[in-house]
Amino acid sequence: MNVHDTLVVGGGIGGLAAALALARAGRRTLVVEQAPRFAEIGAGLQLGPNAMRAFDRLGVLGPVLDTAVHPDRAVIRDAVTGEELTVLDLGPSFRARYGYPYVVAHRHDVLSVLIDACRAEPGIELRTGRTAVDVREGNEHAEVTFADGESLAARLLVGADGLRSQVRRLIDQEPPRFSGHVAYRGTSVRSRLGAGLAPDDVTLWIGPGIHLMQYPVRGGELYNQVAVYERPAGALEPRGDVEEFRAAFSVAHPSVREYVALIDPHRDWPVHDRDPLPTWTTAHSVLLGDAAHAMLQYLGQGACQALEDAVALAEAVSDHPHSQDRALKRYEERRIAHASRCQTVARPWGDLWHTQDPTLLALRNRVFRLRRPDDYSDLDWLYAAPTEDAA
Repeated sequence: MNVHDTLVVGGGIGGLAAALALARAGRRTLVVEQAPRFAEIGAGLQLGPNAMRAFDRLGVLGPVLDTAVHPDRAVIRDAVTGEELTVLDLGPSFRARYGYPYVVAHRHDVLSVLIDACRAEPGIELRTGRTAVDVREGNEHAEVTFADGESLAARLLVGADGLRSQVRRLIDQEPPRFSGHVAYRGTSVRSRLGAGLAPDDVTLWIGPGIHLMQYPVRGGELYNQVAVYERPAGALEPRGDVEEFRAAFSVAHPSVREYVALIDPHRDWPVHDRDPLPTWTTAHSVLLGDAAHAMLQYLGQGACQALEDAVALAEAVSDHPHSQDRALKRYEERRIAHASRCQTVARPWGDLWHTQDPTLLALRNRVFRLRRPDDYSDLDWLYAAPTEDAA
């Protein structure tokens, strides 16, 4: 059996970013993707300054910025009353503080930038239609078996294969955790949303057991919408229910109900995450992105953290070219505590959005009303450059 230098399982944003970074660090890299073509689930993508910093390190910042929309503000509204609760100014003061902008984009557009960059890199090979069904760790390499019976071995196996990662099973056998939340996604032509929606805002509507996230993509021609509701307490089946979905949003402001009515209620995405792991590595394998730290969407950090993983992994490999063990441990040291914090913070943040407790809801809204648009103090831990990077 031929042994590959580096094998990346998973051709999403994290996997392609890792391949690009590792190839530029001198690793010959094969990327395998189970789908028949490279594609991303869902239309919209929020990219904070930490993600843009990673794109800059990858050498693709310009093309990503060209595909993105640069919103002026992020606005939180009460989903029942329609009241504007708080605004986050995303303008010059935000960019000056973090060195990069906050942008929103279509997932396919961002993925296309990474695919083009990978195809231009002579050290990268891309293959689709490869479904991993088993992963084993050997003395000298890791081995992946695919649905058609083919096996591939690699000195370094990168698990970028998402929530239900096969590579993760080398470390953790537990299933993903269903949050009780179900998402419905869709894009709408801007003109169908009416004149009341600001064209350059990211708008979040929060209410009892529900929220609706909206933002422009494709130059503002389309709006990405994600509507989420909580299933009743005790509901174990991680599937949405059309009648539950409609009933949950029946209490919402008329504008919210109009927006949600544009989303297909028959396509649902149960929301899962994972508990933090104490390690992401074995002798010959390493996890990144959702395979390592699947998190709820309430910080907008899923793709952002995967991109930071990719850059950190390649830098660790470059710093320790003759010791894979030291490189992988260095990667863990740089990334595991921060990504785990994102996992744990996202859960109560989502609970706060969805609270049905009248006292907590009133207090939440009061605190939001009091904050200034240029108060970024709660975001520094997410968006500021790590100390060693800023040096």
